[in-house]
Amino acid sequence: MSASRVVVYVGPTLSAADVRAVLPDAEVRPPAGRGDLLADQWRPGDVAVIIDGYFRERRSVGHKEILQLLTEGVDVVGAASMGALRAAELGPCGMRGIGTVHEMYTSGEIDGDDEVGVLHGPAETGYPPQTVALVNLRYGCAEGEELDLVQAESGRRIVAAAAAMPFTHRGWKDLERAVEEEDHAALWTLEEMIGSGVWDLKRLDALAALAVVASGAATPAPAAAPVPFTGISRTQSLVRGTRREYAPGRWMSDLDVLDAARLFDADYPALHEEVLTGILTDLAAARDMTPEAYATAGLGLDGSTPLPDSLARWFTEAEREHLTGEERARLLMVRVWPVWQSIDWRPAVLTRLRASGRWEDWCDLVAQADEAAQTAGARLAVPPPVMCAKLFLRHWLGRGTTPDAEMARRGFCGPDELGGAVRRFFAFDIRRGRSRVNTSAR
Repeated sequence: MSASRVVVYVGPTLSAADVRAVLPDAEVRPPAGRGDLLADQWRPGDVAVIIDGYFRERRSVGHKEILQLLTEGVDVVGAASMGALRAAELGPCGMRGIGTVHEMYTSGEIDGDDEVGVLHGPAETGYPPQTVALVNLRYGCAEGEELDLVQAESGRRIVAAAAAMPFTHRGWKDLERAVEEEDHAALWTLEEMIGSGVWDLKRLDALAALAVVASGAATPAPAAAPVPFTGISRTQSLVRGTRREYAPGRWMSDLDVLDAARLFDADYPALHEEVLTGILTDLAAARDMTPEAYATAGLGLDGSTPLPDSLARWFTEAEREHLTGEERARLLMVRVWPVWQSIDWRPAVLTRLRASGRWEDWCDLVAQADEAAQTAGARLAVPPPVMCAKLFLRHWLGRGTTPDAEMARRGFCGPDELGGAVRRFFAFDIRRGRSRVNTSAR
């Protein structure tokens, strides 16, 4: 097994060189935004260090993303900026917070996200700061008062003036215009000392957090309380982790590609059954059982009693007639997987699809569907999901089968899920149908 990784989300508080001076092997990422944590591949024992995160240009890193990593055994550390804020909020759930900024949030001394927010330049130029963090001003005024470099009254007036301004307007010149001339000397001292890093509390906290991670010091967060929460759904995780822009303004995820295969590939049902049966076989083997025996026991069937109508609808007429009781139990568990098993089958199926040699064909189907939808525009009204499902099922239904069986053969739990997948491909399917009609008319 490879060594655990340390991934640091940072900028502008520290540079990549600052990080690697303390953690030479760390992977340095830009500030964390919504979905960034889920876009990475994590293993138990990995360490995610969140220092900086987006407040304005993008949606902020989500609490549920962090909770998801914690449930996967990742050590999530926060400090200095967005990391300190999220650690204060999620400390009861196991996130580690390090540094004075974190302590200020947890104690209630500060509570606004604008305390650590700064406006900065682009990554290409090293995130140059264009404003000063309010928390740095607070810290600098306290330090300056103690060293007789900043008068207490001046410090209070400067902090009050800064707090009354949006964080995007807290530049040094803006602050100079906002305070009286008698406070200018104190402000210039703060600019010099914070700019040099001596009173840059965010930087000091960030370096302290990296040092703790580098030392492996046993400074865990308090034992996670049994806080109930709804985690990131598996679907959200798969979408955010695989979403990419395949053309300007057009995006697809691996789940879109999976939908293309499920909806339009005649060979998909066999692949689906094969992969899920393999997963079921592994589960059964862990209990020294055959998949048929495991399924029979799990479903509460005895292998000989005829299937009730509520279960028979999941089979074709031929399957009901020719499969043994144990074979039907195995197939039933595969067909209604979400009801009986909490294991997500989609990653395993996606692995098979990628290795099939046809992955690019299904990607192209998604692109064709988007093109058809754009071409149709407002001229084509896409029906609600249930109606989309009803229309699409006509492709699959034939003698001796049922809508439930055909949806289940492709991993759809019902009309709502099928229709939700069809909507993106609705215009493409209409165009494809017209093409077949025109071809047959020639």
